[in-house]
Amino acid sequence: MDDYDPESLSLDEAQKRIAQAVAAVDESEWVDLWQAVGRIAAADVHSPSTVPAHNNSAMDGYAVRRSDLKAKKQETVKLRKAGTALAGKPFDGAVAAGECVRIMTGAVMPAGCDTVVIQEHAREDGQSVAIGDGHRLGQNVRLAGEDIKIHDKIIERGKKISAADIGLLASVGLSKIEVWRQVRCAIFSSGDELRPVGSTLASGQLYDSNRYTLHGMLCSLPVDILNLGIVADSRKALEEAFAQARDADVIVSSGGVSVGEADFTKEVMESLGAVDFWKVAIKPGRPFAFGKIGRSFYFGLPGNPVSVMVTFTILVQPALHKMGGQIPKPPLLLNAQCLDPLRKRPGRVEFQRGVMAMEKQTGGKISYTVRKTGQQGSGVLQSMARANCFIVLEEDRSEVEAGSMVRIMPLAG
Repeated sequence: MDDYDPESLSLDEAQKRIAQAVAAVDESEWVDLWQAVGRIAAADVHSPSTVPAHNNSAMDGYAVRRSDLKAKKQETVKLRKAGTALAGKPFDGAVAAGECVRIMTGAVMPAGCDTVVIQEHAREDGQSVAIGDGHRLGQNVRLAGEDIKIHDKIIERGKKISAADIGLLASVGLSKIEVWRQVRCAIFSSGDELRPVGSTLASGQLYDSNRYTLHGMLCSLPVDILNLGIVADSRKALEEAFAQARDADVIVSSGGVSVGEADFTKEVMESLGAVDFWKVAIKPGRPFAFGKIGRSFYFGLPGNPVSVMVTFTILVQPALHKMGGQIPKPPLLLNAQCLDPLRKRPGRVEFQRGVMAMEKQTGGKISYTVRKTGQQGSGVLQSMARANCFIVLEEDRSEVEAGSMVRIMPLAG
């Protein structure tokens, strides 16, 4: 109940303000395909060639003229084997009536042939090949341009390049692609109580886990990460951290945005830049700062570990997508039956952590169920580690009874 604040900005308004403020980077670069996975295409890509370049066989077997085969059931025809076609070594010459060519997968179809009979449906005896009935014109043949025609658009501007895209680009002979430069993102943790992982803790001290979490979440995005470490709770330390990050497009911190004697972030932001908003009506993650420090957009995340992951996913990640030039996509939301009762009060959107499961109903219909991952406190990081989705409870919703329908947002991976 203590993180409810009726003066907080609504989640919709916070997302709208961030989206209106940030813009895509305006610099692109050419990268080799080896380095292109996960990058964002800066321009449409059109194919310089046709794939396949020639009609070719989709199976190992025999290339034939369909007109040479028998149409009636249980009738067999014998054809003379004129030669062999291998991938990369076409059959040299044309196939006459009554002839066939032994052909391997990917080999160019010989002139005069229009059909491939798989080897299991033929019997070779010396230079003679016996083939039965039941074959249709064009079977097991891949036509030239069947996959890609020359000048076809194969990659759309703003698409995140996948492994399949890399293969597609390579298949048309391209070795490089123009992509947007990566967003430069500086991160740090704020708090005198924080200590590096691996050190010995004194009473009241904590390991700096949030920075590891942020780094891990950023690694799935096309960003350059500047890790500034732990920043002490002082005006001077914060000013020095912001100075180090002056060339960053985005600065993301955790801690130091709640109301307290040691929280200097808002004061420093107001002196070095501008504060847009400071509180959002969500749980967890109400204390959330957004504004600018110099030329950099600043996202101040709460110190609680679950709040860090929720606010990053809901508020920071979409902004990084837009800044990186990625085509915007709304989050995937599914309807699910909640198997546990959930505590909730109206006035804010809540992101509880859940484990979703898919079930098949009679007739093949798919449905989903979800359970919460135990304790839902913003400091219970295991609730995130065990989760595969957020249970999204709308602003005006109150407590949820077991068996009620809720919306769920699957988590990446």
